[in-house]
Amino acid sequence: MKKNILVIAGPTSVGKTDISIKIAKKLNGEIISTDSMQIYKEMNIGSAKISKEEMNDVPHHLIDIIAPEEEFSVSEYRELCLKAISDIHNRGKLPILVGGTGLYIDSVTCNMNFTESEKDDEYRDYLWALAEKEGNEKLHSLLKEIDPKSYENIHMNNRKRVIRALEVYKTTGKPFSSYNEVNKKYDVPYNIFYYVLNMDRVSLYERINHRVDLMLEKGLLEEVIALKKSGLTPSMQSMQGIGYKELMYYLEGSIPLEKAIEMIKQGTRNYAKRQLTWFRRDKRAVFLDKDILSEEEIIDKITNDIMNS
Repeated sequence: MKKNILVIAGPTSVGKTDISIKIAKKLNGEIISTDSMQIYKEMNIGSAKISKEEMNDVPHHLIDIIAPEEEFSVSEYRELCLKAISDIHNRGKLPILVGGTGLYIDSVTCNMNFTESEKDDEYRDYLWALAEKEGNEKLHSLLKEIDPKSYENIHMNNRKRVIRALEVYKTTGKPFSSYNEVNKKYDVPYNIFYYVLNMDRVSLYERINHRVDLMLEKGLLEEVIALKKSGLTPSMQSMQGIGYKELMYYLEGSIPLEKAIEMIKQGTRNYAKRQLTWFRRDKRAVFLDKDILSEEEIIDKITNDIMNS
């Protein structure tokens, strides 16, 4: 008999944290973060990392698990997440995946093969250097001939994903996009309850702009200064996160602070749009509009669905 997994997804700043905590309390659940920035230690403000107080005694997993100078792959995330899910199920509790990194969610809730392709560090370094020299658009264009579907589906600014698609083709001779076609995408050993919180775009963008201002008030710039002093550079994986790379550019004298702040806000708004596009591709996702439903109604809807399953 398949066991349940609850997914609470949504764009950045939509308000997933508070709702997920209340649902976890009602359903005897534990939360597994699906946020690709909250995995890093010492990167708290820019990742909007939940505090111990905000957790409200609900156990959280896969937060603060690696140092910011370390590399971390989706396959590594998947392995850790599956272990956490098994542990939570074995203790008679409900795993609740919460966050906005769609690829992390898909790695667990979809039938995706991340292990067949070997890594080619030399080729990956070459592609990264090419992008640094000639830009993301040049790198992205390499996908067009070998894997048109990935070319269409992967945004050119998602450099890491583009490089992975090129690496998979080089090491296996098969397009990256074929992995989802060979297998039944949704054939997984769990009952997936998948909800996406959303709201009016204008309201969401206002919340995003306000959140960026709050992050700066809380010391985001000082956080980035400390990370830079510890030896981190803009080319490192962790520093590709929105808010970190822009302030690194400012600290290196490339752009003024006002420009960096506007880039953070614009970049976050664009990211929220891409997140929603990603979530809409999953036929299991149930969108819950916070402009129509109250927080209580959303919590009741999700808890009733789980309890009556």
